[in-house]
Amino acid sequence: MERSPVDLSKWIPRTDLGRKVMNGEIKNLHQAFEMGYVIREPEIIDFLFPNLSEEIIYIGGMPGKGGGKMRTPLRITTRMHRSGRRRTIHALMTVGNKNGVVGIGYAIGKDAKSAIEKAGRQARINVMLVRRGCGSWECNCCGTHSIPFKANGKRGSVKVLLIPAPKGIKLGVADEIKKVMTLAGIKDLWMKSRGDTGTRVNFVFAVFDAFKNLNKLKADDEAVKVTGMKLGMIDAAKQESA
Repeated sequence: MERSPVDLSKWIPRTDLGRKVMNGEIKNLHQAFEMGYVIREPEIIDFLFPNLSEEIIYIGGMPGKGGGKMRTPLRITTRMHRSGRRRTIHALMTVGNKNGVVGIGYAIGKDAKSAIEKAGRQARINVMLVRRGCGSWECNCCGTHSIPFKANGKRGSVKVLLIPAPKGIKLGVADEIKKVMTLAGIKDLWMKSRGDTGTRVNFVFAVFDAFKNLNKLKADDEAVKVTGMKLGMIDAAKQESA
């Protein structure tokens, strides 16, 4: 969902990166990361991306009619103390500009409002650049609708494998993961998953880990394209011989 622009008139930067962003010395996120800066103020992201979008990942659940579980935006846990029951609210949020920038934040609060606000701030601090491309040999359009190559991610018992897909396939992923992919600007993708994917927090963070591994692998996008074409030619030759 689109969020109204944040009022940054009262923002006083507390870090060197924040001051440089406010003064116009750093104008984009890529430049900040190249200089080795770490984001410690969520206002930096709001300043660089005024029209940032955000989505709440449904991590809670309650028994539905006739069995099963009805998903809810927040997860509520209760602990018993001497003073009585104490309730905590868990929230998971993702933010992005739908053009290669995405962040995920998880937070706990005493009420729904504070938990969502904390998760939103944490998501902005965890913002990263997503490496996009067209790594499918069936497409080779040199666009940015998918990812350049396969990527693995892991969190807890959950393991995911992101696979580049040709244009028009759309997102073959779980519903809540679609929110992350949409905000990251990925339109076509396949995904395989293993483990307890019902644990939504681990599931989403495993995808986030796969995004990090995409950036770790050093490969030229042009070389990835040529490799995909060669694999397509080999596969077509096998089908003809069969």
